[in-house]
Amino acid sequence: MVKKRKTSKQKITADAKERRPYFIWSILIPLILVLLFALYHYRAGITYYIGAVFNTNSAYSDKEKNKHDARNIFLMTGHQEKIFGIDISAYQGEINWPDVQTINDSFPIDFIFVRATMGATKQDDKFAENWKSVAGRNKIRGAYHYFRPNENSLKQARNFIQTVKLHPGDLPPVLDIEEKPRSQPMDSLKVGLKRWLEVVEKHYKVKPIVYSGDSYFSDFLEKEFKEYTLWIANYNFWVEKPKDHWHFWQFSEKGSVKGITGPVDLNMYNGDIEALERLCIPFR
Repeated sequence: MVKKRKTSKQKITADAKERRPYFIWSILIPLILVLLFALYHYRAGITYYIGAVFNTNSAYSDKEKNKHDARNIFLMTGHQEKIFGIDISAYQGEINWPDVQTINDSFPIDFIFVRATMGATKQDDKFAENWKSVAGRNKIRGAYHYFRPNENSLKQARNFIQTVKLHPGDLPPVLDIEEKPRSQPMDSLKVGLKRWLEVVEKHYKVKPIVYSGDSYFSDFLEKEFKEYTLWIANYNFWVEKPKDHWHFWQFSEKGSVKGITGPVDLNMYNGDIEALERLCIPFR
């Protein structure tokens, strides 16, 4: 019997079948290595998260807290070259300041923003106490004003200036804008924001920081205020790193800090401690 020779097409098909396992493994091995590296790199957050999900002895509220803690640990572990801080107000109540050292007992707190004023006439009930206490904890501190769109911007600037005494080594003053105006167009609001910023900059002789939500800033403020140092809030689970123009990133509103009862806002500075110190009011 004459043995049939393989056609060129059959030979190509056979060769392809022989090469297929090598091709598959050439893809799988790098993917497995990347996965193993990610599991090791984020092991603290992953372990915390798994424990939170499967801990049947915890109350529902504890499970929710643990899930947020897991995400925060996961994120901070991936940015250990950055520095972290918190922001506080009267909502945090009485704070046991000697215990306020780290986030989740692992990540040092290097800076603290304190709410000072709100609108044209209001002061945070805990500002004086918190402001003095932060100074005694060897942390870089900053003060912020919560801007109310429907109140006079110049009166709001004076309220902040009369309440806050900044010193060399403190962070620049912060304008917090989150609300949309009820009785004026956005263009008028922007004029008011500019007035606040100009008056405050003239008084303290340092350019203020602008705080806002990610979508609020990109939708309404980016064109006119992009030259300012920006502090942006975005709690989206899928956002794992700050954008280049975010100088500060408020990545969680449900952080855990020993010494503070209840959730705390967590922040990341998009740089190292030396860069943050250069941002502070200089020693003249």
